[in-house]
Amino acid sequence: MKVAFACFLMISLLVTCGKKTQDAPALDSESLTNIPYSPQNFVLPIPDSISFPKMSIPVDNPLAVEGVELGRRLFYDPILSRDSGMACASCHQQKFAFSSPTALSRGVDSLDGVRNAMSLTNVGFVNKGLFWDGRAATLEDQGLQPVEDVREMHALWPNIEIKLQRSADYPARFRKAFGISKKSEITKTLAIKAVAQFERTILSTNAKIDRIARRLTDFTDEEYEGYGLFTSISSFPDAQCLHCHNSPFYTANNYFNNGLDSAASLNDFKDKGRGAFTVNQNDNGKFRAPTLRNIELTAPYMHDGRFKTLDEVLDHYASGGHYSENEDPFLPQIKSIQLTAKQKKSIIAFLKTLTDTTFVQNPALSNPFH
Repeated sequence: MKVAFACFLMISLLVTCGKKTQDAPALDSESLTNIPYSPQNFVLPIPDSISFPKMSIPVDNPLAVEGVELGRRLFYDPILSRDSGMACASCHQQKFAFSSPTALSRGVDSLDGVRNAMSLTNVGFVNKGLFWDGRAATLEDQGLQPVEDVREMHALWPNIEIKLQRSADYPARFRKAFGISKKSEITKTLAIKAVAQFERTILSTNAKIDRIARRLTDFTDEEYEGYGLFTSISSFPDAQCLHCHNSPFYTANNYFNNGLDSAASLNDFKDKGRGAFTVNQNDNGKFRAPTLRNIELTAPYMHDGRFKTLDEVLDHYASGGHYSENEDPFLPQIKSIQLTAKQKKSIIAFLKTLTDTTFVQNPALSNPFH
């Protein structure tokens, strides 16, 4: 009898356990349709007085309040990394104008990256490729790469998708942003679309240079001299800055060899930069000219963070740089000017008028988990 009862009890437990497993809802069947989906259009907060061009927004990823907020959370959430220990914001910190204060950022495996983390100031207006070499055409393309990069987040997107699907918070947010019907519809594509929406709101529009344009303030004498050197006003020598850094974003949105390294031939650059992507030999050693907006906050400088200060940067340009076959032709012209110490100081004073303190303190761009 005892044996028979034990067998009966075991069979009952197995049947009960089997029923629990069978009755547990599969991920695909967890409906989110009870959550309202009514996205609100997000209007970029760009003052009418700012002469920015119209931002190009992908037709399949319009800005919505819910998408921007989801993207902000994902940008700051380390859930996108393999060990949930590193976020996009780890290398793109708001107080440094969404750049990194180190020459090379360190990833989840304590490996250093190969280039400096670029500032995301006004990144939504970049339309000639992202990264230092321009290998990503859009923010949606760019955002996919760091997650699986072994030197950065070193994760696998299928694993990240599962983490997001199993989250207690994110399924509802994806529903509100993109109208998904069930958790299994959370994908890397939607995650990065949300991050891209947030990144397009990373706008700097209230630097001193902008307030000067609105006639709310004026240059100091030193700043004006730097402005004149920078913009080649006729009464000042032309420091040739505008060729690579023109307004309103203070970047020509293009790629240049700015004489950082000498190369006996075009194949001798240690980092081929743009050329590694285009496979065009003449692009070897060329890198994106970054925005100078908030440049005061984004040290160290250049694609490898080799210069710690703006003084070092100006000293490099004043030297004419290192020769290579495709060195930008304006570098020798800068050297010929023989900028004085006072003129260099004035240029730096002007560059500091591009600093936007409200931008780096904007709560709409800050960490939502704090």
